[in-house]
Amino acid sequence: MKRSTGFGLVFAVILTGCTTGEAYYTSAGLAPIPGSITYNGQPRTKLTKSPVGSSFPHSFTDQWGRQVEEIYIIRPDRSLLIAERHYRPVFSFDDD
Repeated sequence: MKRSTGFGLVFAVILTGCTTGEAYYTSAGLAPIPGSITYNGQPRTKLTKSPVGSSFPHSFTDQWGRQVEEIYIIRPDRSLLIAERHYRPVFSFDDD
């Protein structure tokens, strides 16, 4: 009986760590770069119709001419968190 209780407790602790959403996003996010929505601070207009924790992409060209795509998450205070940043390759090695 003690073994199954111990297993249950360990399983409960592990399951508690399995959460999603911005409220559990432990990172402070990526630092904004020129072209990011949050580069000059948080936007003045608040995203009031979008649900908290939802995400959206933003594509732009950085100061070196690279194509960048960032993924933002809306925080509970309606500020934006840069969750991901991807650089698209400049050159394509396809034969097309």
